[in-house]
Amino acid sequence: MSAEDLLWQQDAIGQAEAIRRGDISAIELVDAAISRAEASQPALGAIATPLYDAARSAAAVAGPNASGPFEGVPTVWKDLGLSAAGVPITSGSKMPPRQADHDGTLVQAWQGAGLIPIATSTTSEWGLRIVTETERHGITRNPWNTGHVTGGSSGGSASLVAAGVVPVAHASDGGGSIRIPAACCGLVGLKPSRGRVPMTPDLREGWSGMVVQHAVTRSVRDSAALLDVVTAQPDPLAPYIPTRSVPSYQTAAETTPAPLRLAVFRRNPLGLDTSAEVLAALDKTVTACRDAGHEVEEIEIPAINRALITAFCQSVAANHAGNMALEAARSGPSAPGRAGQQARILQRFGNALPGGAVTSAGMRLQQGAMEILRQTQAYDAVLMPILSCPPLPCGGLTATGVDALIETLLDRLHLSFLLRVPNFFDQMLDKSLWFAPWPCMQNITGQPAISMPVHVTEAGLPVGIQAVGRTGDEATLLSLAGQLEADMGWQDHRAPRSFTP
Repeated sequence: MSAEDLLWQQDAIGQAEAIRRGDISAIELVDAAISRAEASQPALGAIATPLYDAARSAAAVAGPNASGPFEGVPTVWKDLGLSAAGVPITSGSKMPPRQADHDGTLVQAWQGAGLIPIATSTTSEWGLRIVTETERHGITRNPWNTGHVTGGSSGGSASLVAAGVVPVAHASDGGGSIRIPAACCGLVGLKPSRGRVPMTPDLREGWSGMVVQHAVTRSVRDSAALLDVVTAQPDPLAPYIPTRSVPSYQTAAETTPAPLRLAVFRRNPLGLDTSAEVLAALDKTVTACRDAGHEVEEIEIPAINRALITAFCQSVAANHAGNMALEAARSGPSAPGRAGQQARILQRFGNALPGGAVTSAGMRLQQGAMEILRQTQAYDAVLMPILSCPPLPCGGLTATGVDALIETLLDRLHLSFLLRVPNFFDQMLDKSLWFAPWPCMQNITGQPAISMPVHVTEAGLPVGIQAVGRTGDEATLLSLAGQLEADMGWQDHRAPRSFTP
């Protein structure tokens, strides 16, 4: 099997096994990944910064006898919220990039496992949008159909995994940014429980605890094995001390679960329409779960509502304003002015919120989280959508006409205080989040959730459905997802091997 074939056909565990057997060398595999990355870039626009020379140097010394479970396997880092020594991180912005002089805890764990980063992957600016389209890097496109979005903010990582450039890629999730791209690109995307994956030593937590880091992957077992890697040792700097419920997440993913009590939640949190294709994907998942012997019942979750999403957005705005203040201190007071228009508007909105309003939003998030947990605690997992419709055409969330004029006025005339007017804010909220209003709920509660690539539309676009678990119980989600992966055969559903701009 050629390096190109191995890269396309096998997940990360399979590629590492081939290296250990001596079927292929790490340098051959990394060279193949770099070649595919270069060939795909004109069509996908998913690479932020190439790291090809460093990757080849690392691969040259990677050997089949190394102990790392992913020795010699190529990957990419998301261009946001990461510290890797000497690697520029732009956060998808035209603001000055940050370049760390040290490796973060997650980077150390991944590299200790033998993974070799060949590039950084594109992201929406500061992770604020649910599509990956920026002034700095342009549009990141979906390899299933390059006229459609990858989702955001981890859109570059998802595009590169779906395209067979790398089998796994780093991603992060503050409001769905792992699960939305996974759902758009036909991948597995696990958002771990709050505090499960370390963000130290640069951060203890992000966005008031709502941001988590992990990966988008081709298989459930890869996601589980990566979680084993990063949770092998407790982190003394972490704000929480999450205990692993199982010795091995990979073993859990490869173990058929006992009959589970599952629920399904359908209602759109914003009260907007959900497409027939998404509901069909949800029904297909429910049927597969029942066929596997699990009990599934329809439920309502009253605490999931527009008011809670409003509080989430207020909290994100305040956190973003704080981040921009830190960037101004690092790079100079004019630096935030180089950010994109939507990032500037959100920053001004965050600055315009009184301290009491920010505190109140935080309290509403805590109260809403407790209500959701109470309303779902009887279930091993809850199935629900991620997207309200299949992946949009590129530019589908870009403001046009009157909406574009409103955004320009908000920015140029510094009218972001208008977002404090409820009716006006609701309109802007719908236009920003209508495509994927469910995922932020799990960032609010801190629950784990996994996007599963259960469906492909007649038009050839993937649609993922998520299973949301109890806090701290990634093992059950991985076990259920592993079972559905085998039963539903979704690993056979792949983007075209060749694609054009």
